[in-house]
Amino acid sequence: FATMISVRFLVGLALVASTGAFNLGGIVAPTRANLRLRTSAVSAPRFAQSKTVLGAKMAFDMEALIQQSKDDRLTHLEEQAMGSLKIAADNFDNVVFPNACIAGDCVITHLLSRLDVLKNGKVKIMVVDTFHLFPETMEFVKSIEDHYGFKAEVFQAEGCADKAEYDKKFGADLWKIDIEQYDKVCKVEPFQRGLKTLKTEVMINGRRRDHGVERAYIDLYENAPIGGGLAKVNPLAYWTFEDCFDYIAKHKIPIHPLHAEGYPSIGDAKDTVKVPADGSVKFVDYKFEGQASEWLDYAAERKGRFVGLANKDGSVKTECGIHVAGAERTFERDLWEDGSKVKTLSKEDAEKLPADKDTLVVTYAPWCPFCQQMEDDMEAFAAKMGDKLNVVKYRGDEDREFVGEAFKAQGFPTISLVAKDGSVTVMDANEPEDRSVEKFGEFVKKASSVAA
Repeated sequence: FATMISVRFLVGLALVASTGAFNLGGIVAPTRANLRLRTSAVSAPRFAQSKTVLGAKMAFDMEALIQQSKDDRLTHLEEQAMGSLKIAADNFDNVVFPNACIAGDCVITHLLSRLDVLKNGKVKIMVVDTFHLFPETMEFVKSIEDHYGFKAEVFQAEGCADKAEYDKKFGADLWKIDIEQYDKVCKVEPFQRGLKTLKTEVMINGRRRDHGVERAYIDLYENAPIGGGLAKVNPLAYWTFEDCFDYIAKHKIPIHPLHAEGYPSIGDAKDTVKVPADGSVKFVDYKFEGQASEWLDYAAERKGRFVGLANKDGSVKTECGIHVAGAERTFERDLWEDGSKVKTLSKEDAEKLPADKDTLVVTYAPWCPFCQQMEDDMEAFAAKMGDKLNVVKYRGDEDREFVGEAFKAQGFPTISLVAKDGSVTVMDANEPEDRSVEKFGEFVKKASSVAA
């Protein structure tokens, strides 16, 4: 009877343990290895043995059970992720994986290699170089190209071959002036252009539910309203950050070197920091040093990302802009488009403005909110002036050096009056209320002989 009670007690504990294992992602049945009964008289007579059992101590190997459940969970997640990637590769001709070199993306890269779809180009790897990445990032890209045998498709800000050209065209401080526009210029636009250039039919993405509330309900497959309904596959949707590192350690795969220096996630160098700040948590030689929970807690992976940045509404920035609603709408629209009274001025024409009439030049950038705010007023003013004054626009963010020399433009918008004799006067319009039909008229009347 006593033995029966003890056995029932042990089975009950095993069931509790199995439930816990299920919650971790796998069901583990109780075995003799998992549950061990220690007695002081194994070979004693039955009666003596029963008495011993009543007072016996039970040794429950919880660590082994947990590890087994984690191993079972990871095996399931691997199979699930591989299955989703195979569906994409087998059913679409143009499959693209935008790789940001973070831990999860390194997992996906390895999974794709196991499917043998990288060397033959069945799945293309796309990389967005923001020109603000850590130096180690593009070096890491080259190393995994060699390791896995593929060539990444790299995209960057439109019309910029390197950081120097970017600074000249957009300004080195664009991210400080307007972080949302920086995202569009350096991340969203090249990202979308890359997908279009590669004629993407399905995109592989590394987003996971444990990234935070913004991604808490994503599924393995989804359709996105980008380019007419681009299908997405999120092979790691149900993984955790811990699962990613378990996989990395299991397969000894290449990962970004900055994980070994204390960075849980890697983005732009300007706003990515170590977590914690002292760098005491690291992932070195496929194991954690320090308190791993600093990285592995829910939504903790990106604690070191977008540091010091805020959205225009004042909320804390948590997304790079690529995956937010409307991100595909970047430079779809210019200012003062076809049919406008504000005419487009080419560089060639700007170098030889007509000598018979004064010209009001608006140096602008279509992404500049201040330029956008004055669009209607400048349109109304151009209509009011009619043939008495040339009112033209020149896109300055693509030719900063020229507009600085030709129109004395130092920012956007700059409103310059180029007189018939070639002299240039710049309107003092630092505040939005200074850029109105009435103010434009006052400026022209003062700087020109034209009656406004």
